[in-house]
Amino acid sequence: MPYFDVASSAPLHPVARQALQASLDEGWADPARLYREGRRARLLLDAAREAAADAVGCRPDELSFTSSGTRSVHSGIAGALAGRRRVGRHLVVSAVEHSSVLHAAAALEADGGTVTEVPVDRAGAVPSASYAAALRPDTALACLQSANHEVGTEQPVADVASACRAAGVPLLVDAAQSLPWGRVGGEWSLLAASAHKWGGPAGVGLLVVRKGVRFAPQGPADERESGRAPGFENIPAVVAAAASLRAVQAEAAEEGARLRELTERIRARVPGLVPDVEVVGDPVRRLPHLVTFSCLYVDGETVLHELDRAGFSVSSGSSCTSSTLTPSHVLKAMGVLSEGNVRVSLPRGTQEADVERFLDVLPGVVAGVREQLGAPEAPTSGAESASLVVDALGKRCPLPVIELAKVIGDVPVGGTVTVLADDEAARLDIPAWCQMRGQEYVGEEPADHGAAYVVRRSS
Repeated sequence: MPYFDVASSAPLHPVARQALQASLDEGWADPARLYREGRRARLLLDAAREAAADAVGCRPDELSFTSSGTRSVHSGIAGALAGRRRVGRHLVVSAVEHSSVLHAAAALEADGGTVTEVPVDRAGAVPSASYAAALRPDTALACLQSANHEVGTEQPVADVASACRAAGVPLLVDAAQSLPWGRVGGEWSLLAASAHKWGGPAGVGLLVVRKGVRFAPQGPADERESGRAPGFENIPAVVAAAASLRAVQAEAAEEGARLRELTERIRARVPGLVPDVEVVGDPVRRLPHLVTFSCLYVDGETVLHELDRAGFSVSSGSSCTSSTLTPSHVLKAMGVLSEGNVRVSLPRGTQEADVERFLDVLPGVVAGVREQLGAPEAPTSGAESASLVVDALGKRCPLPVIELAKVIGDVPVGGTVTVLADDEAARLDIPAWCQMRGQEYVGEEPADHGAAYVVRRSS
């Protein structure tokens, strides 16, 4: 069964498994002790730190091991903000950061700080000039992911880092998705990453704080990991994480080129195989193994279940998944279609035959879900009314868009359809549908319940 969701978590790399097993017998003792078992554990920990630092491109004493990538992000943001509290309490982030960054930003706002969210373009990239313009004299910290976790778009980290350095603001980079493919360029100040994204064991994160960055660890004092990650180190897992990071980076050039060809194949062929599809994310400046597309008139959760039944494990940023029921903040910030969203992230070693079988299965899956939901095959004609109102209150994604598509042909060119909906996804998906179908989105109007979305027929 092909597993196409390494952006969530990668299978354990063979090198990680080997290193984990080998270090279980040697890395159990307290590395802070002076007896021989402690010295052996300390040697393993120090070697892992040096290997990880080499892979990141930093000094070993700048790198700490944490319990997860999320913990690295939270500790990094909290420590940097506390270290620069005299400067101010203003944080700058992009609108498509990982939820761990946005949750930390929300906590700052709840505590009286301020946050600026820099918008992104339709490909999901933050314009470096816009980011630089968001920096203020009271900005204590800036955050920018190196590559997006949902659509794969790479961010202009080096340019943003230069702007931050010129403004005297440290930049924290969330490198969870990109670090397996190589070092993050630019003069960043802090970096966070997570081992299970590259095939290391879960429960290991990296936090790098460059020398000279003002940083005040938060919480009770602890002597381990420079006070940035309290608690006893999981040395076998740390050793496995460092060993696998070096291994995947050594394979990155060759494997990246091979996987990019496969994801390019998906990007190119899906729009021809499945009608009404939008492939999202930057087509060039993107991670090599990840491709995301959204399908009109389908329930994202059902699509994922049907693909799972067909033997494919994929993920989604769709508003229709039961875990969210609201549009993905990434897709929303990009202004692209959110319904029926499918994220394919290929693991190392993915075979061409598996991708071809996925492309064979996908059209039937989408067509089946559309049929279940009563999606229109084509716009109707013979308009009689200059305006229509569609009551989609209480209906969830993608039903409001389906109801709109069914009646757009019942108004003349220049006529309007008003969709009443209380599903949060409609605010994103109706304008996206208009763009895809060549119709004019007039705008959103207040309503007694939910909102009224007005669409004018253009063709």
